[in-house]
Amino acid sequence: MTAQAGGGIGRRGALRAGGVGALALTLGSGLAGGPSAAAAPQGDSRLRFRPDGGFTIVQFNDTQDDHRTDRRTIELMEHVLDSERPDLVVLVGDNINGGPANATQVYQALNNIIQPMERRRIPWAATFGNHDEDSTARTGVDESDMLRFFRRYPHNVNPAGAREITGTGNTNLLIRSSRNGKPAFNVWLLDSGRYAPEQIAGQDFTGYPTWDWLRADQVRWYLDTSEALERRYGAPVPSLMFQHICLWEHRYMWFASVDSRTDADHARAVAKHSIVGERNEDECPGPFNSGMFSAIQHRGDVRGVFVGHDHINTYVGDYYGVLLGYGPGTGFGTYGLGGADKHRLRGARVFKLDEGTDGVLTDTYTVFAKDYGIDLSVTDQSMDPLPLPEWS
Repeated sequence: MTAQAGGGIGRRGALRAGGVGALALTLGSGLAGGPSAAAAPQGDSRLRFRPDGGFTIVQFNDTQDDHRTDRRTIELMEHVLDSERPDLVVLVGDNINGGPANATQVYQALNNIIQPMERRRIPWAATFGNHDEDSTARTGVDESDMLRFFRRYPHNVNPAGAREITGTGNTNLLIRSSRNGKPAFNVWLLDSGRYAPEQIAGQDFTGYPTWDWLRADQVRWYLDTSEALERRYGAPVPSLMFQHICLWEHRYMWFASVDSRTDADHARAVAKHSIVGERNEDECPGPFNSGMFSAIQHRGDVRGVFVGHDHINTYVGDYYGVLLGYGPGTGFGTYGLGGADKHRLRGARVFKLDEGTDGVLTDTYTVFAKDYGIDLSVTDQSMDPLPLPEWS
């Protein structure tokens, strides 16, 4: 995450123009009859429940390093992949930091964290965080370039993503039943953006969170696509949603309150929302509530919304029927806890699915570098970049 106000670079250029008209943005593919209009639900033949009816997803987030990635980030990823044997890996943003000095270094940084899946032939997909374009002004590589780079790998399952809505690579991935080939589960990947613009309608964001937020066209795209899936397959398709920046509801859940944030509030929240895990920093949403949680409640298909961004939060809870949670920060090259405990919470989140169970999602839990005996000392252990693919 890091407390960095970026001044509204990149995808939010329309807002920088200011005024009420800019707030409308482009609703293109979210509207009925628009260019995408949720007409083509995404799928990949490799995403299919195993013959035993199971399916495992691993979430990595905030690998957040440059081309000289800390070797322990890769070691952690490899241990998790070998022990959990996932059927799909999702990289949930801040895949790199702002360190690369040129395009080659951007691609080296990305390739370092892609190779653990590619070497094991594990399907994987990625979405973006607030830091992925921090080096764009210097390197010329933006999220669209990164997405094209991802899609050249043999085991990547990112489609091109929805057209003419805010962000890069917003998409859904259908997971087919082992029994009849129909979708039994769905994974939503949303680009939650980077930083708030410098101002809107002549007003800056002093005193407010300065990260980004989902836009109304992204929420509308979710609603339209979810409805299209239900029409096509006869029932809502249960799903998980991944995005980098948390919802305001993550914070509301921790305290079972909008305004009050006392220990007593949290104790009530633990009982009400069955919260487990740690909260070591304030949640860092954008300045506006996107309304996505209300949309999710309306549709009833999303079983959980999972994020990264706040590296040292690991909690999950049941917020009015929807799991809200964090994946722990995976990368050793970015901030963690203080002092000797800096790397204690480096880890990943695991999801267990069973197509024969109502709701399909049966369990989620975290695993940590300390579980695998990885060196947690507060040292720089950066490595030389892994070789780029021959086609790069």
